[in-house]
Amino acid sequence: MNPRLRQKNPKTFIFAPTSSINSPKIQQQQRAAIPFGNTHNQLKLEFTAEQEYPDLSKQNNHMAKVLTADMYARLRDKQTPSGFTLDDVIQTSGHPFIMTVGCVAGDEETYEVFKELLDPVIEDRHGGYKPSDKHKTDLNAENLQGGDDLDPSYVLSSRIRTGRSIHGFCLPPHCSRGEPVH
Repeated sequence: MNPRLRQKNPKTFIFAPTSSINSPKIQQQQRAAIPFGNTHNQLKLEFTAEQEYPDLSKQNNHMAKVLTADMYARLRDKQTPSGFTLDDVIQTSGHPFIMTVGCVAGDEETYEVFKELLDPVIEDRHGGYKPSDKHKTDLNAENLQGGDDLDPSYVLSSRIRTGRSIHGFCLPPHCSRGEPVH
């Protein structure tokens, strides 16, 4: 555990200021009891949305195309019941050369709390997939089409990607250390 944090009770921590911080306002903020998962967000709310809005000018991702300063101001003080905030959503940023999504969900409620941002990001990333659209699932191997004309001597490897999303559990970007064990 961070030595600057002291446990007050099992779910609340007090930020213990170091001697190098002389600002009375910052020391007062740090002494305040803050839910551990949201410490960074509560302290950021002391600054204006304009001061906290990230510089997205060099970002090459879908989130940077959608997030505006006005949207950031509207969403920055919201959080999911598990404490996932807008700054958590956009923390992944991106890569300067590869178009990435640029944001993550921390739990299932993230999609509802931050839908103003996430719905257009998902629509942009998935070629027009709207919130009203339904994903089609067909697990019948007999219905697979295409690939018959591929030369099998050129297939070096194949990869299948999976993800975990179980109702009631946080998603990997927001899991506690103990949560994946359950």
